[in-house]
Amino acid sequence: MQIQDVFRYFRNDLKRVEEHMEMYLRSEVRLIPEIIHHLIGSGGKRFRPLLLLAASELCGYRGERLYPLSAVIEFIHTATLLHDDVIDHAETRRGKASANRVWGNAASVLVGDYLYSKSFRLMTDDGNLAIMKLISTTTNTMSEGEVFQLIKTGDLNITEKEYLSIVEKKTSILISAACAIGGILGNAADTQIEALTRFGMRLGTAFQITDDTLDYVAKEEEFGKEIGQDLKEGKLTLPLIRTIKKCTPEERLLIRKGIEERTEGAIAEIMTLIPRYDGIPYAMAKAKSCIDDAKGFLTSFNDSEVKTALYTIADYIIERRL
Repeated sequence: MQIQDVFRYFRNDLKRVEEHMEMYLRSEVRLIPEIIHHLIGSGGKRFRPLLLLAASELCGYRGERLYPLSAVIEFIHTATLLHDDVIDHAETRRGKASANRVWGNAASVLVGDYLYSKSFRLMTDDGNLAIMKLISTTTNTMSEGEVFQLIKTGDLNITEKEYLSIVEKKTSILISAACAIGGILGNAADTQIEALTRFGMRLGTAFQITDDTLDYVAKEEEFGKEIGQDLKEGKLTLPLIRTIKKCTPEERLLIRKGIEERTEGAIAEIMTLIPRYDGIPYAMAKAKSCIDDAKGFLTSFNDSEVKTALYTIADYIIERRL
């Protein structure tokens, strides 16, 4: 099975998710749907709703609650993107001008807040206490991750453990929640919900490590954001953390100077050091290890087409264009 087969398999369900999202975004304040459509309609793959749909089917649930809860996950993700771009002073997102660049920071933050509140309204309508607790904990943890990342911006002493903690709090936790909701909807055993939770965590960590690695090597037209953007924002990710650990004192000084200056020339110099210390293969090996772990958590589920789909999604994460 290829990733295209997975999207084909869930095509009708993903269409229903889109229809529900469209319905929930109606507002008499026209700026709200305008900003959200600018971001939601710009090429996102609905990766998190896809995982919720797949995990639900794995646990035997195919009912109507799939669609509002998939919208909840996608709305929370979109809210974090709006807020992130303000924090990072980003100018592009998915290959086009970021919302904050077009409408300003205030509008982007407020519409992000609208998406958060809409998500909690939809969860309240669903009425499942376990899901409400899960998402409440998830969004709280994501906020912690944002603050921790802010503290560590430009810090050459950041450890791999601290980096992975940021990844888990900012990215992995929401992907994990999407998978866990599938188990809850299917009334799966606690052990199976826990397995899906862990599957999602490892998957999310691999996803972010790969994303961070693509920032060094991918083509901008394929990746959807300016290459080297993380460095320009002072974010030290795994390929560079590995390089800092292995490089000479002189090279470390060069990196420090580059992170402080954040000019095109300084960034280019830093990027030439990454291959010297195998930063890319090191990070990708870590991502591959996370994927292997993730697959291991699904062994308790019976073999099926949807289980194969989840394996395919996992493999796709580290097969994205490098």
